[in-house]
Amino acid sequence: MKLNKGSLFALFAVLELASDSRRQLSTTDIAEKYGISSHHLAKVMRHLVHAGLVQAVRGVGGGYRFAGNVSRTTLLDVIQLFEMLESELDVPNHGSKAGDPIVAELKSITREIDELTKAVLDTITLETALKSTRKRSATAGDIPSRD
Repeated sequence: MKLNKGSLFALFAVLELASDSRRQLSTTDIAEKYGISSHHLAKVMRHLVHAGLVQAVRGVGGGYRFAGNVSRTTLLDVIQLFEMLESELDVPNHGSKAGDPIVAELKSITREIDELTKAVLDTITLETALKSTRKRSATAGDIPSRD
């Protein structure tokens, strides 16, 4: 599965901010950490503010702070703000008809894969992803786990 840049940048930002809801970060802070475009991230952040997942903090030292519910917000919730997660079977116009049973079966399989992908992403909350991140970091010797 390949996410578009908006979805990926949103996941970086939301997970980074949700990892410590008391902390606020600028788009530059987040962009530099993940090596992404701060200009593109700023557009993503506006969308996340509108969706109520992050809050913009104005003034000196301003930035963004997580405003959602870390135990209820899923990866799918974030991704679907930026894309539909539906595969498109690119069938050439020549050689096979749209009603061909093989084409129909491949389309059915593609739809099933899409639904399974959505179901998995809908079960992973930000809290779950952050716990896994902490465990992975602790295993790598970076930081102690907070479980």
